[in-house]
Amino acid sequence: MSFINSETQDGVATITLNRPDKLNAFGGTMREELLDALRAAETDAGVRAVVVTGAGRAFCAGGDVDFMSGLQKAGDETRFRKLLDAGREIILTIVEMRKPVIAAVNGVAAGAGCNLALACDYRLASEQAKLGETFVRIGLHPDWGGTWLLPRLVGPSRAFELMVTGRIIDAAEALQIGMVDRVVADLPTETAALARSIANGPPLPIADIKRALRTSERNELRAQLDLESEHQLRAFRSQDAAEGMAAFFEKRGASFQGM
Repeated sequence: MSFINSETQDGVATITLNRPDKLNAFGGTMREELLDALRAAETDAGVRAVVVTGAGRAFCAGGDVDFMSGLQKAGDETRFRKLLDAGREIILTIVEMRKPVIAAVNGVAAGAGCNLALACDYRLASEQAKLGETFVRIGLHPDWGGTWLLPRLVGPSRAFELMVTGRIIDAAEALQIGMVDRVVADLPTETAALARSIANGPPLPIADIKRALRTSERNELRAQLDLESEHQLRAFRSQDAAEGMAAFFEKRGASFQGM
C-alpha cells in the first residue's frame, strides 16, 4: 500500500500523506515515498507549485512511536539513523527546490509533521489545526530541521519554550506567533486558490524569489542587492517578461510559459 498520494492538476502537484488511521505518522516506506514525490514534482516541467497536506483529520503526527520504541529497545541505531537521514533529505529537498511549496495543515502537525510544515514556503491552516514540537514528550530531541526553522519564524525564546515543553498550540496561537501564515475556514478552497495563483505566475522569477528570500537569511545587504540584480537581469531576458509587459499594455491576463 502506498502511503503517499500525488496528483497534478492545472500546474499544481498535491502530495497527500495517506495513513489516516495513524494520523499520517511516518511509518514503513512513507518517508522514502514522500521524498520520491517531492523530487518528481521538482523535475516535472508541468508542475509550477506544490501542496503538501494530510488525509483524514491530521496533517502528520510525526514519527511512528511504536516503531521507534522497538528500535530503541533493540538499540538499533543503524535503522534509527536511516529515519533521520530520510527526514533530512525531505527537508533539504523542500527548502532547496525551485518550486514553491505550500503546507495545507488540516489537523494535528506534531514532531516531524510540524517541522515538515515549517519547511514549506507558506503555511495555510484550518481552524482545527494544532501544531507542536512534541519530541521531548517521548524523551527525544527535535529533528527535521526544527531547531533551524522554528526560531526563524517565532524567535529563539519562543522556539525554546515550545521545544522544551512540547506544548501543542492551536491554530489561533500559531497564527499569532508566526508558525502559520493564514488560518482559514475552507482549507481546500483557499489552498487551491493560492496554489493556482502561483502556478499561473512566471516560473523563473518565482523560483528566484524563493532562492533570494532563503539567501537573505545569511546575506549582508550588498550581497543581497547583487543577487537581486542577477535575478532581475535573468527575468529581463526572458520571454515571460516580454509577455507580461505586453499583457500589461493590452490590458489582458498574461500567459507565462517559463521561458
